[in-house]
Parts: sequence; C-alpha cells; structure tokens
Amino acid sequence: MAEKKPHNFVQSGTNNVTSEKPQQVPHTLQQARPVGNATGYRLGAIGLWVAAFICEVLAVLILFGKINLKFMPTLGQLILFIILDLVFLIIGSQLWKKANHIKPMSEKNPTLFWMWNNMGVIVAVVCFCPLIILLLTNKNLDKRTKTIATVVAIIALLIGGVSGYDFNPVSQEQQQAAIEELEGTTVYWAPFGKVYHTHEDCGALNQTDTLTYGDVEQAIAEGRTRICSFCAKRDEITDLPTDE
Repeated sequence: MAEKKPHNFVQSGTNNVTSEKPQQVPHTLQQARPVGNATGYRLGAIGLWVAAFICEVLAVLILFGKINLKFMPTLGQLILFIILDLVFLIIGSQLWKKANHIKPMSEKNPTLFWMWNNMGVIVAVVCFCPLIILLLTNKNLDKRTKTIATVVAIIALLIGGVSGYDFNPVSQEQQQAAIEELEGTTVYWAPFGKVYHTHEDCGALNQTDTLTYGDVEQAIAEGRTRICSFCAKRDEITDLPTDE
C-alpha cells in the first residue's frame, strides 16, 4: 500500500474532529450529530416490528371474523391494519439500518452479513406473506374484498421489502479501515449524497449549498459508507471502498 499522505484537516490531540468550523468555506456547514447508541436503535426497531406483527395478527383475526369493528366494513378493517403493519415495519427497518451503520457486523460470514443487514426484508416477509396466503385461500370473503385486500397486502409487502433492504451496507472491517485511514480528518457529505468527501472543494459538491462535516465514523453512521472516488484519487487512497 502506498504511503499515506496527510488529508484535508488534521488536529492535535485524541479527538478526530475539531469543534471549530473549517476556514474559508464556500458552503454552509453544519456539524454532524453524535453517533448515538446502536443498542437503542435496535431495541426500537424490534419493538416496532413486534407492533407490525401484532397488526398482522389482528388482520388475520378480522379475516376469520374473530374481531369485528362494527363502524367499518371488513375491507376497511383489513386495509387499516395492513397500512399500520407497513408503517411500523418501515420505521423499524430504518432504525435497524441506522444501528447497523453505527455498529456494523463482520462480513466474514457473507450469508449472516446479508441477513443481519437486511433483517427488514425478512420481517416484511413474515409480516405479510402469511396474510396474503390466508387471503388467497379464504373462501368466505366476497371476491371484491379478497381481490382488493390481497393487492394492498402484496403492494405493502413490496414496499416493506424495498424499504428494509440496505442498498449501502457497511461491514465492521470497512468501518475500522476507514477510521484508521482517516484518523484526524474532517470529512464532508451532502444532505442527499451517498458518499463522504475528504475535501470540501471537491467538484462533486459544486451543486450543494449545505454540507455536514464530522469524522468518518459519523459519516458512516449517517449512511455515507464509501469515500468519493475523486477525493480518494486526490489523496491517493486505494484501500477504501469508493462510489465507482
């Protein structure tokens, strides 16, 4: 590996990021929030997923006539709990992905790594597939109710699965490598970007008015798991994942 060269912003001491904003900046800068506690996010996700599963159970009980909200038709009741199921599922999945970016899992076992990072997809299957099967096989529902409820449940399954999938996962090894490589370096990221930058004047940020700055651990916690390829070439960084 090539010899490391100094990056954009280094400070003395043990902290990685200064409390002062970098000088001569063309952007509006805001300091990154503290990384947070992964355990809290995971517990929140599990609680919401349990609530989503309860909504599925309630929908099944309505389907078999065990529960009847008399002020709503059966179709309305089914759709209500399907939507609640989806809302709890999506919020839980976002919390889970946030926790995985704060405290990633090792990628030594690829199967477990994928399952851990995409637990929201698995929960989506658990929270909707049984209901869809029961809707399709139920002979007591009228055709209109069965068709609409099944379509809504399938759409919810697809939305929940996509929202639960982590398109930008990070491993424990990747996080540690980035922290070691960029120790003492301030990195920047855009509000809707997918990467972090080691240079505020990077050409890829020309169209961005507001940037967040912090250390690389904070960037990864915010979902920016890869370094900008332009910044990597500029700093001769070859051992970190880029956006190429």
